Formats: sequence, structure tokens, C-alpha cells
Amino acid sequence: MKHLLKIALAATFAATAFNFAAMAQEKVQHPSENYKIGVAGYTFRKLPFEDALAFLKSIDVKYMSIKDFQLPLDASVLDMEAFKAKCAEYGVEPYILGPIYMRSVEDVDRAFDYASRFGAKMFMGVPNYELLDYCIQKVKSTGIKLAIHTHGPDKAPFPDVRKIVEMVGDPTIGIGCCIDLGHSFRFGKNPAKDLVKYKDWIYDIHIKDETDPSKQGKTWEMGRGKMDIPAIVKAIKKSGYKGVISIEFEKNPANPLIGVAESVGYLRGVMDCVK
Repeated sequence: MKHLLKIALAATFAATAFNFAAMAQEKVQHPSENYKIGVAGYTFRKLPFEDALAFLKSIDVKYMSIKDFQLPLDASVLDMEAFKAKCAEYGVEPYILGPIYMRSVEDVDRAFDYASRFGAKMFMGVPNYELLDYCIQKVKSTGIKLAIHTHGPDKAPFPDVRKIVEMVGDPTIGIGCCIDLGHSFRFGKNPAKDLVKYKDWIYDIHIKDETDPSKQGKTWEMGRGKMDIPAIVKAIKKSGYKGVISIEFEKNPANPLIGVAESVGYLRGVMDCVK
């Protein structure tokens, strides 16, 4: 009888140990995994490109927007294929090009040719107002969409999404907005409300935290500034946006990595908690 009891206890212990081991190996699912978190290439303007890729891999960020100092506007198709292969080595998708500033018809042609060689379906750009009609023609002839990047109070064309809506008029044309939520905040707007109100116009999102809702506001580590990041995440969820949400960390360009890591961690935490 004692022998049978020992066998039963041993079997129970083994089954319990197996269950705990299985639980330890099972991957925990986090709500933040349902979002595509990226980092804007401008963040790494003072950093060697491959160092930026290695860093993104180390924090499990899989998306990066690409500036022309990382992939020049005159890059050949072969150059671009090599560039994509280098990104793939680190598990990073160069998901969008830009923003590209367009001050002339030639600039517009060059930007669309650049996007075409890359095989892009969309790029970020900032055209002068008088070039908008020509941009619309290029969108129609190439099938490549244009996400106009907003710059708030910093004197660039298209300070916020309202100007894009006013001048384009129809969100189905193929010209929409890369809404920079930090610049919107600095321009005195409510980023969370804009994300919902203008959801049909939003092609891409740049997210950051700012120290003040004015032109004097500066980028800070996310969660330390004055922006309501939980409200923004709720608005993104409510809007149904499924694209990349790119952190643009403008502070400390010579050594942005700690600030980016902190911001990514904070954003993931908010995404995990927001209902």
C-alpha cells in the first residue's frame, strides 16, 4: 500500500512539474503586439545606419522609416536592393521613405522616381502648396500615394492635417497625412481627437512626447512630457488605424538610444494597459 502511495505521489509531482515547465515555456501575449511600433529614421541622423539597425533588433522593433541621408535620392535599384537586404539581416522593414521636401517640379519628379525604384506604394513628402496639383497628377499616373508630413508651428507647408483636408478635399485621391502628433500638440491641437476625426486621411503616424503645447515645446522621453499618450493610444485603437506607429525621438541626436528604448518601453506598457 505504501509502495502504491509513493508511486501516486511521484506521478502527481511529475505531472505538476511538467505543467509548470510548460507554463514557463509558453509565450505570454501582450496587447502591444497587436500594434506595429517603428522608429522614424530621422531619430538616427547622427548614428551609423547599421548601428541603428542593430539597436532596433536588440529592442525587437521591426519597422523604420528611411530618410535620404540613409538611402540617397539618386540611389540605383541595385543600391536599393542591397539596402533592403541589409535591413532584412536585422529583421527590420524599411516600411516608408521620407519625408522628402519638394520645392520644385523637378523635386516632385525625383521623389516619385525614387519611390518607384524602391518599389514603394507610398512615401512621405512635404511639397510646396503650389506643387500640390502636380503631386495629384503624379499620384494618379504612378499609383504611388503621398503622405504629407505635418510640422506644426515650424513654418513648413501643411502645419497640420486640416490644411491637407482643405487643399486636397477628397481622401480617396491618394494624398493623405503622416500626422506628427508631437507637432500637432505644439500647434495647439488635440492629437487624440484629430486621430479619430480625420481617420480617413491618416496614412502614417509619428508619435513622440513634448514638453509644452507651444512652438517652444521639445521632444522628451515618452511619458515624461505633457502629452496624453494613453488618450492617443485609445484614439488609435478607436480609429481602426492598422499602419506603423513610428516613434520620432528628436532629443539627443548624438546618442538617442537610451531615450528611444525608454520611449518604446513606455509606449508598449501603455498599449498593454489601455482598454
